[in-house]
Amino acid sequence: MDVAKQVLRSEGGARGLFKGLVPTLAREVPGNAAMFGVYEALKQYMAGGTDTSKLGRGSLIVAGGLAGASFWSSVYPTDVVKSVLQVDDYKNPKYKGSMHAFRSILASEGVKGLYKGFGPAMARSIPANAACFLAYEVTRSSLG
Repeated sequence: MDVAKQVLRSEGGARGLFKGLVPTLAREVPGNAAMFGVYEALKQYMAGGTDTSKLGRGSLIVAGGLAGASFWSSVYPTDVVKSVLQVDDYKNPKYKGSMHAFRSILASEGVKGLYKGFGPAMARSIPANAACFLAYEVTRSSLG
């Protein structure tokens, strides 16, 4: 609640709570479509068909890890834009919006600037998503 109060006070009221919403949606929608699509496709590929109920934990871990990697591989530049917008100074903003931030990063740092922190994000994403998808599948199968 304290953070919300601070944002409301210092970031322009309720608008501050939604700072970066557009690039967040532009990241989440296609990123999750890629992630869940890759996860299901890999499971079916490894199972040799649509019945994936007999896959072992190793296969689920591989599918989950690669699915997480597909999320970030497909939308990482959008996440960078979101991040710079969210930390931009409210009173003296450097960026006018998502496209301005994108163009500014590209102009000042090149394509490389859109992939700052990509390595650590992937290093975290692969095991985290492998564990999440495995936990989901184990829980689902144990509940019937």
